[in-house]
Amino acid sequence: MFKPIPVAIGLRYLRAKRRNGFISFISLASMLGIALGVAALITTLAVMSGFQREIRDRMLQMAAHATVSADGEPLQNWAYAIDEARKDPRVAGAAPYIERPVMLQGPREEGALLRGVDPVREGEVSVLAEKMVDGTSLKSLAPGKFNIVLGRELALWLGVAVGDTVIVYTPEFQSTPLGAVPQMKRFTVTGLFEVGHQEFDRNLAVIHIQDAQRLLRMGEGVTGVRLKLHDMDLAWQVSHDLGSRLAERMRENFRVSDWTGDNANMFRALKLEKTMIAILLSLIILMGAFTLVNSQVMLVTDKQADIAILRTLGLTPRGVMQVFMVQGSLIGIIGTLSGVAGGILLTLNLERILKLIERVFGVELMPADVYYITGLPTELRAFDVTVIALVALAMAFVATLYPAWRAARTAPAEALRYE
Repeated sequence: MFKPIPVAIGLRYLRAKRRNGFISFISLASMLGIALGVAALITTLAVMSGFQREIRDRMLQMAAHATVSADGEPLQNWAYAIDEARKDPRVAGAAPYIERPVMLQGPREEGALLRGVDPVREGEVSVLAEKMVDGTSLKSLAPGKFNIVLGRELALWLGVAVGDTVIVYTPEFQSTPLGAVPQMKRFTVTGLFEVGHQEFDRNLAVIHIQDAQRLLRMGEGVTGVRLKLHDMDLAWQVSHDLGSRLAERMRENFRVSDWTGDNANMFRALKLEKTMIAILLSLIILMGAFTLVNSQVMLVTDKQADIAILRTLGLTPRGVMQVFMVQGSLIGIIGTLSGVAGGILLTLNLERILKLIERVFGVELMPADVYYITGLPTELRAFDVTVIALVALAMAFVATLYPAWRAARTAPAEALRYE
């Protein structure tokens, strides 16, 4: 009794049984269509967000959050850069490094990225020491020993194992009586690592930084300094602040970069993929909205006599329009809320469902020998769920406008002529 008349009538139409059962079926189908679209969209975006997070985290286990590097020449004043970086409380660790593309030769040849590191400081910026799967620890990389640690996949492609030797060819050439030949050095494989990211497991070879300086004839210089932050999302701000401080005293040319800029293309591609998937799956919600239009048009046709009686009792065309907007919007609200609840429950139990399917059908959907990620990572974001729910509600509301406008145009005399 305390509800406005259009709301009360709209609620009654929602609960009342239809004389035409097909209208009830269409209304239920539209509600289920919206719920299914919302649930599918929430679950899919949660899985894609989970994979993005997993890729980012695995990549940043080995890649630097921020980097100070020289502009074309070896960085000589790298110790000062480390000291200055460590003054920032947002910086968790700093270590020098040398990187250069090289050619490795074992039983087979493969190109790789050679990285010279300080085994003592490397633990401050990466988890390389924790990812050793064969051989000794990083401490085997002693200066002057010319030992090398390879990614597990890289070792497989080269056809080498721990204890074997590989020859490292650098892009630099040296003059000999026979002409210019590439610089080369024989290294002993003392360990293999596996971090779960193909960029490193397939392409990275690690040696001691002093061995890299001798091999590449860099003197005391390095390629740069790698930084690890307590909060990786502050990488751009920390890089900007550090660059400003270093510019005041460092005379040599340098640049400060962060992981968001170094990997911008990859993360843009992942974001674009997520956006396109969201747009495509939104079509399921749109189909539910079109079904809602059909059910509302049929309901208006079925309720012609009721509309005429309401008009003769004094209900304005605007009031009639509100009646059917309330009734249709409630279908959209129920469908959206059901889809949100279903999507959240499905996302939270997706790993169990995946294991159940594998057990029932005797298949392995994500085999460990093919995928680095053997589980199904998910990340349920409140922002994504909120946006999906609002889009679904907006589609449902727009779907009610035409049927409600058509109901408001009903002429009472014409509707009651044959009653």
